[in-house]
Amino acid sequence: GPAADGPAGDGAADSRPGTSAPTVRELGEFGLIAEITAGLPGHGRVLVGPGDDAAVVTTTDDRFVITTDALVENRHFRLDWSSAYDVGRKSAAQNLADVAAMGARPSALVMALAAPASLPVAWARGLADGLRDEAAVAGAAVVGGDITGADQIVIAVTATGYLDGRAPVLRSGARPGDRVVLAGRLGWSEAGLRLLLAGRREPAEVVAAHLRPAPPYPLGVELATAGATAMCDTSDGLLADLGHIAEASGVLIDVASAAIPLAGPVREAARLLGADPLTWLLAGGEDHALVATLPPGAPTPPGCHQIGTVTGGAPGVLVDGRPYTGPRGFDHYR
Repeated sequence: GPAADGPAGDGAADSRPGTSAPTVRELGEFGLIAEITAGLPGHGRVLVGPGDDAAVVTTTDDRFVITTDALVENRHFRLDWSSAYDVGRKSAAQNLADVAAMGARPSALVMALAAPASLPVAWARGLADGLRDEAAVAGAAVVGGDITGADQIVIAVTATGYLDGRAPVLRSGARPGDRVVLAGRLGWSEAGLRLLLAGRREPAEVVAAHLRPAPPYPLGVELATAGATAMCDTSDGLLADLGHIAEASGVLIDVASAAIPLAGPVREAARLLGADPLTWLLAGGEDHALVATLPPGAPTPPGCHQIGTVTGGAPGVLVDGRPYTGPRGFDHYR
């Protein structure tokens, strides 16, 4: 089973595909929809929730942020590692983090689930519970979705967010003289992945971090309010995502490796596996931390750490003043 099961009643414990539990085929499409939506709470910003052709959600101005992402069984999650609840939390987190990276407050989620007819109903329920609970952590609500048949499990989530009258924080605004700051943690998810691949479950904290990321949602708005000139979610790794900012902004970014916090459990995982934890900090993905650039004199919000600087020069990312020759991050087609 996973390193950390969902809370009591999340339906994850005995919901693995292949069990004798009731299946989607037995319940049917509309029965499954009713089963999932029955556990979704109301929300003050949702005028029309699940059950109609589309949801209706209030907005705070004439713009809103929208993003989407997909998870595919055996590529983004494994059923022998993750409970349904874990997958729900992870699928919500990776989308909600993108909303926060624009300097917005998450507001709503919709989910499309493609799955085999043999999928246990309890697995689908656990997925929905995880999605709901992660949305609640970010202050958002699950407002609808879709279900269809497929040969394997595929989950697509779309998230929206409020700008509250602020301008969005893009990747293209970094300027020479800015400071690079990190909100959240790095290396945890990669450490957890490497432990799982090695057949280990300890340190449990980093395994849990891979199965259920913990993005720093409120710090997206705080960085935007502090005057962030650019911001990105570190889903593919710090260097890869800083590279997006460098290219979009036409700047050179220099990362100070010693300034990146290295947590004890990550250090211990590296010791057990004989690995260099710096590689995980620089190139490990799926922590969904936020990395931003702040102009000189702008306040650094509590919980953020300065890890580098922005200078003029050919767009790119250096580490300690030099080109980095190690892994730089994740690419789906490499």
